[in-house]
Amino acid sequence: MSAFSRFPPRLQEAIVSRLGFTGLRPVQELAAEVLLDGKNAVVLAPTAGGKTEASLFPVLAELIERPVSGVGALYVAPIKALLNNQEERLGTYTEMVGLRRFVWHGDTPDRAKRAFVKEPCELLMTTPESLEVMLISPRVPVQSLFSQLKYVVVDEIHALAGTDRGAHLLSVIERLAALGGGDIQRVGLSATVGNPAQILTWLKGSSRRDGAVVDPPRQPTQRKLSVSLPGTVSDIARSGAGLARGKKSLFFCQTRSLTEAVSERMRGQGTDVFVHHSSVSLEERTLAEDRFHHGRDACIVCTSTLELGIDVGDLDAVLQVNAPSTVSSFLQRIGRTGRRAGQVSNMAFLCEDTDSLLLAIALIEQARTGWVEAVPVQPRCWPVLVQQLMALSLQFGAISPEDAWMQLSRVSDFQGISVEEFQALLRHLIAKDFLFESGGKLSLGDRAERLFGRKNFAELYAVFTSPVMYRVLAGAQELGSIEPAFVERLVEGMSSFLLGGRAWVVDRLVHSDREVHVRTAPAGKKPTWGGFMPQFLGREVCQRIRAVLEADMPIAYLEEGAVRALQALRDDLGPLLRRVGPAVQIDSDGNALWWNFAGGRINHTLKYALELAHGWKVVPDNFFVRISGAGASHKEVAQGLAGVSNAGFWSAPGRIPSITARIPAYRLSKFQDALPEAAVAEMLGSSFLDVNGARQILEGISPGH
Repeated sequence: MSAFSRFPPRLQEAIVSRLGFTGLRPVQELAAEVLLDGKNAVVLAPTAGGKTEASLFPVLAELIERPVSGVGALYVAPIKALLNNQEERLGTYTEMVGLRRFVWHGDTPDRAKRAFVKEPCELLMTTPESLEVMLISPRVPVQSLFSQLKYVVVDEIHALAGTDRGAHLLSVIERLAALGGGDIQRVGLSATVGNPAQILTWLKGSSRRDGAVVDPPRQPTQRKLSVSLPGTVSDIARSGAGLARGKKSLFFCQTRSLTEAVSERMRGQGTDVFVHHSSVSLEERTLAEDRFHHGRDACIVCTSTLELGIDVGDLDAVLQVNAPSTVSSFLQRIGRTGRRAGQVSNMAFLCEDTDSLLLAIALIEQARTGWVEAVPVQPRCWPVLVQQLMALSLQFGAISPEDAWMQLSRVSDFQGISVEEFQALLRHLIAKDFLFESGGKLSLGDRAERLFGRKNFAELYAVFTSPVMYRVLAGAQELGSIEPAFVERLVEGMSSFLLGGRAWVVDRLVHSDREVHVRTAPAGKKPTWGGFMPQFLGREVCQRIRAVLEADMPIAYLEEGAVRALQALRDDLGPLLRRVGPAVQIDSDGNALWWNFAGGRINHTLKYALELAHGWKVVPDNFFVRISGAGASHKEVAQGLAGVSNAGFWSAPGRIPSITARIPAYRLSKFQDALPEAAVAEMLGSSFLDVNGARQILEGISPGH
């Protein structure tokens, strides 16, 4: 029996007559079988591969056969733009079977929200933060609204799993499940994830249902790829305009400033150019998407806001300035093209420098092997645990520690934290006035009220920082503004960053006035990783770059200038990398460069270990560590590496805490100030260090070299 035949007749008829489907795609058949059998699932399919229908049709079947009063199903997306993009589509699917949907996020008018609360729709489309707002708000009758909730569908689940926002979402799902006491069926959708079974276990949380990964065989797709090295932003914009002319295309940039610079230089070169990033107003973004839909010769220059499944119609090409940092992002982006039958997926990388050139090649070569990054799952997510304790105390007015633990211990992201550690955290939060205990119950403390109570606790709804910009000042001169997510990671006297094409060193941060005071960086001082969250590349991608440099095979998709640049890099580094032992090179300034291609987190770990062991000054990169000071010779470095290769070095009492203590006081979360020092150190360590990876890299060095 096909899954389609298990749908109620009303749904079958609507799929055939309203949508014109002649049958279900393989992913939709497989997903329907799994979901109609009551299992949790992670559903994998390429962009525009039918994932949404694969999850929604069985949900609609259930809601038709077993009607609910209140919300029966949630569709959760990581960004509002994706909800807006899916609103009409999901509206068609619900309306065709006599059901309704509602979109609730920060831009939804209060009048519409009040009407929904009075007369709820069966399908609610929303974000993790908006669900938190609903749970905390005294104006939302959450018990009656969600007590019959049966399904949660999480779109683009790879963008949430392993992050604080993912921990927040799972916490909220568990709180919703507690309202009705039911076992909510959970579905995650993604085009690219390397460890779907692990993501399914994470998503399952307290659910006792069986689970399945739905990953049907994929049809091989033709890909047309090119990698060039124009160099300057102006040359990149000129090349991009030529490639975009006469086509519908997306042009991805890694930063908003680069997006603005490229789009400005592309205008007037024969193509309609639109800009799409998070600082562009909703009206402008919507206008761009709409005009793009109906145009032919048009290019949207964008950041990752258009990487997640927002549908801007059929594309002819995807362009990329430099390269994203993961294979997953590359596959998401190229997956936007070649969606029509017989069409070829195509993507052109236009690189500023040789690092980007190497990264683009590595991403393509890794993808060819079928490899995609695994999404890391975090079982000890301290900042969201604190946020949830505050949110629970606000939701219920006061809550006992036992009830809070019973609720929170169900969340996958907290399951590595013991009840004893939880109790110690409570004592700390009470001592620091973030929580107040009276009569055996916890309520919000005065300090939490001061920090997070403004605008009806708006700061508590989201685990990420609200985008209030900081002014950057050099003396009395205002240089521009930067976002808090950037500011929170600056370290006074250490960090340097680029703004307006110049390098600046941070002197002072004044959070009360939202100001960053800077001075001109000394000549020759490059912006450091201390100035922002490092763009850590993974070990596997970096090792692929090494393999490309060691090889001599031609690469067919490189343009002429890129071929010459790669050959020069191979001539320079190839012989060094092919030698036995650590690839150490002494530069013109007398620094030793150990080219290990280990990736950012491993090399950060090695930096702190080597500084601790030998007193050297070490600067890490994704591809190498630079060692300066006495002993920066081949022999001394080889001996120094041998010293930290010893298992006894790493197992010495207090060694890992002393390495972790060397990490600068980065701010990774607005809830960091509420955490005990040990939890902050652990959070920094998990973000910046990979001790096991560092030890593996060191073990790979032959003795005596």
